Amino acid sequence: MCMQHATLKSRPSLTPSQIADLRLAASKLSGPERRSFEAEMTLQYGEGNPLLAEAVFGWGRQTVALGLAEKRSGIICLGAQSALSGRKRWEEQHPQAAQALCQLADAHAQQDPTFRTSLTYTRLTAQSALKALREQGYSEEELPSPSTMAEVLDRMGYRLRKVVKAKPQKKIKETDAIFDNIKKKMTKPCHRKASNAGA
Repeated sequence: MCMQHATLKSRPSLTPSQIADLRLAASKLSGPERRSFEAEMTLQYGEGNPLLAEAVFGWGRQTVALGLAEKRSGIICLGAQSALSGRKRWEEQHPQAAQALCQLADAHAQQDPTFRTSLTYTRLTAQSALKALREQGYSEEELPSPSTMAEVLDRMGYRLRKVVKAKPQKKIKETDAIFDNIKKKMTKPCHRKASNAGA
């Protein structure tokens, strides 16, 4: 009890507005980032005391203590929820089918003609990819829905677009002059030299 009174006496000289700002900032963070922020503020304004941080800022003292321990050791703790939850992606569940899909998409792909991005454009639709994988012997249980297949292709770096073979160049000022020159050359009469073979 006397420890709590001593802790409350040594409150940092922060205004209620500043305390509210720090609480708001902490509430916008989650997980390791939040613990790190709370630990940093506790070191700066609360003498590194989790009990003082709880009294002043309303943060859980166990959370602050964990944040301080992470800061000291450099080891970030992962909760079971974040470490073990979540469904694996289709590519991770079926790596062989994903490899076959990658080969299929590569066969129908073309690099972005502008070379501005690393995206690959493909004519392969999700439906045709599923059909091709079925033909290779993959079962329905292994294959995703068409919408998921489109997402998988997108995650692999393929965009479902028609491949443009080549775009016609824009007409430039000299185009008409070039064609006029070609016409003149084609309409000039051909002067053949008389053959000496008959003489």
